[in-house]
Amino acid sequence: EHIEYLSRDLGLIVSKEHTFGTDALLLADFASPKRYDICCDFGTGCGIIPMLWCRDGCGKEISAVEIQEKACSQLTRSVKANDLHDKLFVCNADLKEAPRIFPCGKFDVITMNPPYKAENAGIKSQKENEKIARHETLCNLRDITKAASKLLKFGGKLCICIRPERLFETMEAMKEYKIEPKALRLVAASPEKAPWLCLVEGRLGGKTGITVKNNLFIYKSKDVLSDEMTRILGKYREDM
Repeated sequence: EHIEYLSRDLGLIVSKEHTFGTDALLLADFASPKRYDICCDFGTGCGIIPMLWCRDGCGKEISAVEIQEKACSQLTRSVKANDLHDKLFVCNADLKEAPRIFPCGKFDVITMNPPYKAENAGIKSQKENEKIARHETLCNLRDITKAASKLLKFGGKLCICIRPERLFETMEAMKEYKIEPKALRLVAASPEKAPWLCLVEGRLGGKTGITVKNNLFIYKSKDVLSDEMTRILGKYREDM
């Protein structure tokens, strides 16, 4: 284990088993809860998304749901070390059970960085933590949208990042549970590269109609970060 400093005074405990990638940083920024929103991050892992929200003053109350006990232990210690016990609450549970744990209609914002591969797609890792993170061994897209539909307030938003090849499936899963896709943003490494990630926002009970936002590029030229990516990395990059 070691500490990743998200700013000069906010550290996150990470490990080889439970760490984070660029996709989580992008999803946290894409969701951008308002100051007084009640928020939840499904499958929080090491807790990077809720910790970034705490750093940036987003959300009044944040719940982090994670089924893996070690990941919850890491995040619980991060919460204690940063004195966030009155704002960030760690819940060691299966997200499919979340509607039994939290009141219906509690949250304004729910996020999920889901396993990118379907249960039977590709070769599974022999490491349990990697298998859970990469393949739908414990939950699938419909499990996520079903739970979110029960826990979101009417008009509340679910934000997911997903690979382009599963975009249609993601939107279908949202619509099945009355979460209307309302915003889509594609992420590419650079302007000449094809997108490798989709950021999708759905609203519970939303009207039909989606806004496709401008593409987000990680780099504007070789080894030079785009202005937007520099902003997203923000205080974290300053201390890298």
